[in-house]
Formats: sequence, structure tokens, C-alpha cells
Amino acid sequence: MPDKNTINDQVLPEMLFDISIAGIDELQADLFLQKQVSLSVLRLDKIHPLVSGNKIFKLHYFLTEAIQSTHKTIITFGGAHSNHLAATAFACRALNIKAIGIVRGEQPAVMSPTLQQCIQDGMQLRFVSRKMYAEKETAAFLDQLNTEWGNSVIVPEGGFHPLGAKGAALILDLVKHNNYSHICTASGTATTLAGLLIAARPEQRVISIPVLKGMTDTADRIKTLTGNKSEFKNLDIFNGYHFGGYAKKDAALIHFMNDCWQNFQLPLDFVYTAKMLYGIIDRIKNDAFEKGSKIICIHTGGLQGNKSLPLNTLLF
Repeated sequence: MPDKNTINDQVLPEMLFDISIAGIDELQADLFLQKQVSLSVLRLDKIHPLVSGNKIFKLHYFLTEAIQSTHKTIITFGGAHSNHLAATAFACRALNIKAIGIVRGEQPAVMSPTLQQCIQDGMQLRFVSRKMYAEKETAAFLDQLNTEWGNSVIVPEGGFHPLGAKGAALILDLVKHNNYSHICTASGTATTLAGLLIAARPEQRVISIPVLKGMTDTADRIKTLTGNKSEFKNLDIFNGYHFGGYAKKDAALIHFMNDCWQNFQLPLDFVYTAKMLYGIIDRIKNDAFEKGSKIICIHTGGLQGNKSLPLNTLLF
């Protein structure tokens, strides 16, 4: 195992997992043949069931900073079903970093599966009111955290920070033969989207499928995350696939998830990846892609979130 004091961009993920198993699946369907396009999925979900998908990449530089610091503590934020909290807890345990999770809302009588996993992985949870949580980015709130837990590495919710985007840019290093015309991702904080825009070539179209209702500030988010004040001309945003808002779903989305499992053996989560792939396939049906397009979708993981669904809702 590499020396933890000599971490570089390529080493940190391999310290935790075998990232080479995140292969690329090309999906086969009559629709794609008819429309003369190819559709592939970068299976980041295969890396690990908890630190799945884009999470280890967005955390990369924060974990590096924490390892190299004397205090070795990370403080981060999320809701009761946050994949980000679960991923941070596991990664911190694996790297012997103390983890503090600031959780939005009052402590529930019964912890969600996500929070139970966080506790199992040694994360200390602090529940705060939604009003207080809304102040989490203020200097006063952050100073209070550092006073209580010492000088810590603060990771914004979802890794929304230039370091998170810089880490997400490493995702495309896994696409060895990157001859794709379109690179697609679901967007929440837009951190992964920003990273893909950093790493993509100018001629490649980068497509965002927002999973939040009324997400109209993507351009501003990207400027904050990349430091690039001019607009990325290769960005496309496909709106209308949020299914009612963040973590919302309906019978059609669940049916689509089960179809993807039966047809492609591809597991999806209802918060991010199902909405992304639903949107991309719908746009293929409606001729949004030119003939000959080579499309790759980033499977950002998050499958542990499906544990909140009633038993037997999904076929996988």
C-alpha cells in the first residue's frame, strides 16, 4: 500500500478500493440501433457499495488534506438519507480520520439506514434544526464547529467546493479510450458536472440532468466551482426529469428502474441515476442526438439509498 504521506491524484482511490472494476457497459436495445446511436454507462457504482460512484472522487482532495494535517478530522453536512454522509463516514474510517456529520433536522426516533451506517462507521452525528442548518455556510457557524472540534477540514454538503469539482474531474481518467461525443450526469449540487466540464474536451458535449425541481442556478454554481467566469459552450441541460423534486419518484420511474434491471442488468437509484438515464433515453427517442452519437452516462452510485424503498419495490 502506498505511503499515506505521499498521496497524489492517482494513489488515494486505490488506497481504499480497486477502481479498475469500474468498467464501461454498452447498453444494447433496438431503439439505439434504430436511432443509430450508442449508449454506454461508466459503472462507478461497482467501486464500492457505500463510497460509490462519484463520492470518492469528490472527497479526494479533502481526504488528502485531512490525512496530511495534524488534527485529522473532517466535518461535513447532509440529510438523513445522504449518500455523501455515508461515503464520508466509510472513507474516514478506512483512512483513520475522525468524522463529524452535521445532520439536517431533529434526531428521529428511528435512524434511517444511511445514518445507521454512518454510526456503524464511527461518524459522530450532530442533529441541528433546519433553521440552524440553513446557516451552515456562515463564518459564525463554521467558527463554532472549529471551536468545538478543533481545526478541522470542512467539506461542504455534497462536496460543493472547487476541490470537490477538481476531484470529480478525475472520473474521466477511467475512460481509457474517450471517443465519446456526449458525457452525461445527474446533477444535484453540480459538483460532478463541473468536474466533467473541467476534464472534457471542448468538442465533447457535457449533459446535465437536474434532479432538483426549479434548479435554475447551474451556470452560477459552475462558475463558483471552476473559477471560470465565462460560460462553458459545450454544456447542455436537459430539464424536466426531476419527477417532482429531489428524492421524489412515481410509479413510472420505479417501472423504468425495473426495466433497466431486466433489460441491461443495470441497477439504478431513484434519486439520481434513474432520472438521468430516463432523461437520456427519452431524448434519444425524440431525436435529440445526431446519428452516430456516442453517449456515455456516469453512474454516480448512491444505490444504498434504495434501502428506503418498501421491500420488493425493486427487482434487484
